[in-house]
Amino acid sequence: MAEQEIHKNLPSDLPDWPQQSVRAHKLEGDRYSSHEFAEQEWEHVWTKVWLLLGREDELPNPGDWQQEEVGRESILMVRQKDGSIKAFYNVCQHRGHRLVSDDKGHVRRFICPYHSWAWNPDGTLDFVQDPDDFPDGNPCGKLLLEEIACETFAGFIWINMDSDCVSLREYLGPVWGDWEVYGVENWKRYVAKTTVAPVNWKVVMDNFNESYHVNTVHRPKGAEVEKLRIHSGVDTSHTTSRFDMADEGHGRMIMLGGYAGPAIDKTGVVGEPLAGILREWDLDPADFTGRGEATREALQQARRKLGPGRGYDYFEKLNDSQLTDAYHYTLFPNFAVSLWVDGFHFLRARPHPTDPEKCLFDNWWYAPDPGGVTDAARTTAGLVERDAVVEHEIFEPGEASMGLTIDQDMSIFPAQQKGMRSRGYKGAYLAGQESRVSRLHALIDDYIAGRHS
Repeated sequence: MAEQEIHKNLPSDLPDWPQQSVRAHKLEGDRYSSHEFAEQEWEHVWTKVWLLLGREDELPNPGDWQQEEVGRESILMVRQKDGSIKAFYNVCQHRGHRLVSDDKGHVRRFICPYHSWAWNPDGTLDFVQDPDDFPDGNPCGKLLLEEIACETFAGFIWINMDSDCVSLREYLGPVWGDWEVYGVENWKRYVAKTTVAPVNWKVVMDNFNESYHVNTVHRPKGAEVEKLRIHSGVDTSHTTSRFDMADEGHGRMIMLGGYAGPAIDKTGVVGEPLAGILREWDLDPADFTGRGEATREALQQARRKLGPGRGYDYFEKLNDSQLTDAYHYTLFPNFAVSLWVDGFHFLRARPHPTDPEKCLFDNWWYAPDPGGVTDAARTTAGLVERDAVVEHEIFEPGEASMGLTIDQDMSIFPAQQKGMRSRGYKGAYLAGQESRVSRLHALIDDYIAGRHS
């Protein structure tokens, strides 16, 4: 079914982005395993784009720092005396030793573990041993840490290794306007899980750039009545979902929420999780027996009326669709997020420093704190106390759960990675609803060929 034909079935209240023409792509197998192709990606993509790395609220005070890895690089983000944040390559300019190895901390100065060179949080060199023993003179006052372009948005720290990059706002395009109304910068992280997935980073991002897999991989496995329901309470049909692509290369998929058509049993009774969500907003699920399609508008009206009084002040800035529907974004090249009315599902794939058949995969969840009105936040791990202390869990695949839905995705990934190496794989044959996968790979090719500025 063509894109414009699909959109005829969409509710009129869904916002739109400009239509794009998409080049078909075969997704050749060596793109997922070749060291040579991974090197081209590194030089022409990863070092040229804005990447979401740190979080502002993790650096409340001057001297606070975070460190995150992207491929072969370690990036150091540091709060400055004036409240701004600077980013540097995490490497001493003396003999190349990394300055820090932990994830975060606080310093007056960064002391290199090798020869005790001391660097101020602003990147200036403050102390060296034996300053008179340098033929070219004391390096203090001459050398600086290598700084990287750094901006903040939605409470996150973004970096770009290209000194000639466009602004972050220009890079994000319409995503900026979509996100800023939620006030995500004030939301708190309630889930933080990271693993080294045994797949190329594009296997992960391909998956999040389409919904074609949802009714197979995420289909409930219980009784027949359960199989009639979409487990998330969201309508994942491609005929009722909007698939958008921005000029800047990012994607957006809007799936109808609060829609009980697929979330009712044969007698028309609304089931979980939608029934619980209705009760949470003072709506009786029994009132929607046999007319599940009415739940979407009812939830929109209830949240519009009750939300501000419950501490969700930003509800007043959202359109009706944002009050119920799942807004799933894929930001080129490696970040995906499902943005719900009360949750930010953070999914990120970072390239492995040496092995193109591995990647670092993050699954985090942020939620608002509505002024203490409620004691629990709804997350992918269920309800969590709002004052809970969340530790960042890092583990090997299979050692712990990444969360039900992500575990289901992870169960599929390794076999696809292996299949991509087969001589029998001749390239992809993609459906229309997989067009954003084609767009991802076409953009990668454009960056490598120098066709994208």
